[in-house]
Amino acid sequence: MLEVIDKGVCTPAHPVPLLFLHGGCHAAWCWDEHFLDYFAEHGFRAVAPSYRGHGNSGTNKPLRQCTIADYLADARRVAADLGTAPILVGHSTGGFIIQKHFEDGDAPAAVLLASTPPQGIMRGALRVWRNHPWIAMRENIIGRHHGIFNTPALAREHLFSPGTPEEIVVDCAARVENDSIHAVFTDMAFRLPKPAAVRVPVLVLGGVEDGTIANFEVHATARAFGTTAELFPGMGHNMMLEPGWRDVADRIRIWLGAQGF
Repeated sequence: MLEVIDKGVCTPAHPVPLLFLHGGCHAAWCWDEHFLDYFAEHGFRAVAPSYRGHGNSGTNKPLRQCTIADYLADARRVAADLGTAPILVGHSTGGFIIQKHFEDGDAPAAVLLASTPPQGIMRGALRVWRNHPWIAMRENIIGRHHGIFNTPALAREHLFSPGTPEEIVVDCAARVENDSIHAVFTDMAFRLPKPAAVRVPVLVLGGVEDGTIANFEVHATARAFGTTAELFPGMGHNMMLEPGWRDVADRIRIWLGAQGF
């Protein structure tokens, strides 16, 4: 069984639901802090699942064996249950999953927040190895991933801007969880998406002070979808949890309205 947080209802003004896909070492809770209520209050149905083995979702195989294909299957399963094909909103690994979906699937529109780029996670992984070689070695040897995020100092470095209040950083560091190295490293380094000619609108957003996805990688994602990236000053990787989250949500809502959603 998958954990699915479902808020709001589709309305005549916004008949298409929004499906929010979380990043690695997170779960549906990261959307439930602010975004789900925000969009529900603005007349959308806002739905966020936790992939298998994340949050309160079960898994029928060990987490370490889970793949990006498994996470994509989870997202597609939840989407199919909505009755109407949803607009996809993905953060980090969730954005990579959306890119994989577009290889042989479709959606009315997509929003990518601080997404892993089409070129994959290798550059980001090398940055972690360069800055924290012992932590990276330990995490790979014991087959986990969240050890690069699960202290306040590491969470701030990789997930938040320097200006984020400490209590937000501490809370997130305590809530990040283990993930599959197979999914968040092997698949995202070697099983890269093959962006085709996507005929649906795609919004690409990033944070200027993102310590996980570099600004040039956000621009690379935008180019792959034939659009231009928008970068938020003073924001880090976890754009939906930063103090400026409302500016990001407003931009998404206004953009959706401009696309007729």
